[in-house]
Amino acid sequence: MTAGRKLLLFFLLTLKTGTGFTQDEEGFSGRAAFGYLATSGNSANETMSGNFDLGWNYATWHHSFKGAAVQASSSSVDTAEAYALDWKTDYDLGENTYAYGLIAWTDDKFSGYESQTRQAIGYGRRFIDTERHMLNGEAGAGSRQAEVRTGMSQDEGIFRLSGDYLWNISETSDFSQTLAIESGSENTFTESVSKLTADIRANFSVVFSYTIRNNSDVPANTKKRDTFTAVALEYTF
Repeated sequence: MTAGRKLLLFFLLTLKTGTGFTQDEEGFSGRAAFGYLATSGNSANETMSGNFDLGWNYATWHHSFKGAAVQASSSSVDTAEAYALDWKTDYDLGENTYAYGLIAWTDDKFSGYESQTRQAIGYGRRFIDTERHMLNGEAGAGSRQAEVRTGMSQDEGIFRLSGDYLWNISETSDFSQTLAIESGSENTFTESVSKLTADIRANFSVVFSYTIRNNSDVPANTKKRDTFTAVALEYTF
């Protein structure tokens, strides 16, 4: 895929569909972010990242659709290419408790797994809900279908623990942290996403993010951990 086509792909991803929490009020909300960095001269490097976070709330139902994409190359040789999508639905059981269902997919061309698809249902609780801080915790179970880069397939049941935290630092900045651990008999997949967002004008913000993905069991000569650092311009609607 040429650099121009990759740039178009990421641009379309962010237009069609941000990061962090969407609004709790009823209705539709979303965020879309895009980052691009290119260097030339003694070294030719190119990095692109895009992510989105769409939410729709109605009465006791809360739906979210999220995605992310990262691509990096050095001297026209790809060094990173990863994608992720997930759909999650929450149903309020009480003021601070809810049931949830989740479908998630990740594809990392440079990890030990060609792709992983997970489905889970479970229980969540909001432990902190103030003007400055918000903290949710979740526990659930489900299944995972994975394609190992060696050509093998893994189908297994999983136990899932996750949490997300939001800190409204000021009227123009916030910090969010999400952590998910999905453990099965063959592999434990962990993903951590840290984000710092600062408003710059109207609905536009700059976002600094750091993502860690880790698989406990990978093929030989493959690293267990992948990290992604990005700076992006975000639009909130």
